[in-house]
Amino acid sequence: MNKVILLGRLVADPELRFTQNNVPVCRFRIAINKPEAEAEFFRIVAWRGTAEFISKYFKKGSKILIEGHLKTHVWDDNGTKRYDEYTQADQVYFVDSKKAENQESAPEGQSESYYQLSDEGLPF
Repeated sequence: MNKVILLGRLVADPELRFTQNNVPVCRFRIAINKPEAEAEFFRIVAWRGTAEFISKYFKKGSKILIEGHLKTHVWDDNGTKRYDEYTQADQVYFVDSKKAENQESAPEGQSESYYQLSDEGLPF
């Protein structure tokens, strides 16, 4: 089983880009504070609708809950095998209330504290 659940704050605004096939991809980092130690930082990647949602409704300092899985990208760099590990976001949730956020509000009909978005069931 490969399941990751992270709760933290974005350390910078999310970066939305598009692949050559015009598929949205969003990259960002979150910090998770630990009472007995320094904060830990995690790199997150989201695709398609989740990527667009994150780039529209989250910004630096926003609190976010991420459900996803670990991914490892392996490539060859002049004969040396390189590895890149990150968390791929499958679902994301608002954690701050609308009143606490200084950004656009959630889509109509959503609860004040949580909104779930998933790429499951998308035709692409």
